[in-house]
Amino acid sequence: MYSLASDRVSALQISENTPYRHLTTHYEEKYRVGWYFMHAAPRPCFNPELLQDIDQWFTCVRQEQDSEGGRDYRYLVLASDVDGVFNLGGDLNLFRSLIAAGDHDGLLDYAKACINVLYQNIVHLERDLTTISLVQGDALGGGFEAALSSNVLIAERGTRMGLPEILFNLFPGMGAYSLLSRRIGTGRAEQMILSGQLYTAEELYEMGVVDILAEKGEGELAVLEYIKRADRAANGYRAMREVRDICNTLDYRELLAITTVWVEAALRLGKRDLRMMERLVSRQNAK
Repeated sequence: MYSLASDRVSALQISENTPYRHLTTHYEEKYRVGWYFMHAAPRPCFNPELLQDIDQWFTCVRQEQDSEGGRDYRYLVLASDVDGVFNLGGDLNLFRSLIAAGDHDGLLDYAKACINVLYQNIVHLERDLTTISLVQGDALGGGFEAALSSNVLIAERGTRMGLPEILFNLFPGMGAYSLLSRRIGTGRAEQMILSGQLYTAEELYEMGVVDILAEKGEGELAVLEYIKRADRAANGYRAMREVRDICNTLDYRELLAITTVWVEAALRLGKRDLRMMERLVSRQNAK
């Protein structure tokens, strides 16, 4: 049976020669898959540098797709190289400092960087390819939003996902409501956002949020099995992706309008809320 283990090792070695500091990328020619593994430092969150790395890699993928003789990407897989963590969400330390300084423009610039990357993944770079999220560890806040933004969400049993922003009196403003409401309806989306609850992959699979539930340690195999199925019926899978795009269209202006509400709400947070945010930063550091 084909194994991705050796490719994962070579991908880590390749990363030393790439321009990305917080991202490991690898092209797997046999199945025409572009893997990109997040490993942001010092915390596994969406810091500005990781967002820039992903945006730059997306640009490279588009250029390859459009150039004669370039790599033929059919699948992009978002994953993580941090043990037990997919992504812990927004850069709370940056949030806290910008909010304390009342820096509206700084918050909006960060939020735009988030939704710019998210939207590119949602529309699969406006190319004939399928985006996949592979969740093998905690996906919280913006990490959960990123996982939801792919065409296909694959998660290993026992992993946890959720939107804890309500714990510091805020809401997830970079796509959670838009993406969840299209999957499970507005009522259940609001309930999930306002509860701050963490859900297991098993629970989210039953709810229809997770598309494929993988056994622990077998997430990469589940990705490969999905790709094999999709390749065997490529025309049908492609048509269904197009139908989903038509029925669940998400306009960039919707994301921008919501994230603008998020900025205004963030600037209204009080000292108690910022102290809670600081405690969550400490938990991110522990991860």
